[in-house]
Amino acid sequence: MRVVGSDGSQIGILDTKAALEMAQEQDLDLVEVAPQADPPVCRIMDYGKYKYEQAVQKKEARKKQSLVVVKEMKMRPKIDTHDYETKKGHVVRFLQQGAKVKMTIMFRGRETVHPELGQRLLDRLAEEVSDIAKVDTPPKLDGRNMTMVLSPHKDSVPNKPQQQQQSTRTRRNTQSRPPKQEREAAPAEEDTEEKSARPIKVTRAEGG
Repeated sequence: MRVVGSDGSQIGILDTKAALEMAQEQDLDLVEVAPQADPPVCRIMDYGKYKYEQAVQKKEARKKQSLVVVKEMKMRPKIDTHDYETKKGHVVRFLQQGAKVKMTIMFRGRETVHPELGQRLLDRLAEEVSDIAKVDTPPKLDGRNMTMVLSPHKDSVPNKPQQQQQSTRTRRNTQSRPPKQEREAAPAEEDTEEKSARPIKVTRAEGG
């Protein structure tokens, strides 16, 4: 096998017994890192430390990964002004929460021969929310539906106010704490239960 030292230096080709003895002399482990190579490659290392560092790296990578949430909003091509403004308000709220929004225009009957109505509606919405979102997937016709995906700008997602977080934590702590009288009475009840539930200790005499 080809052996690599703990500092990354190439030691050379050794038999298994010699490589194990070298690792034991350094109070380290011999780990096979490339079993498919010819000859196989082994490295002298602290395997416990290596596993710990790998776990830390995976944990940090998971923290950096962001969970992408996609909300869907459906409209008709001949939607009235009031319904349009209401649904646009929902779209703005979703985008400000950091979610992507999939817009779907549903065509029925003879509306399918006028896809430009859906295109015009989606273009209008994209223009009106352009300050907080961008078009991730441009409008495209899919059967009787036309879809478009909006993605929020990074700077358009507001952070939760620190004061709100503190008030939430305070409210949780207040809810979790029992009333003062119950807190004062609790130790006495615990002592009584402890005394009644305490087992009798039996000491065996020596030589008995």
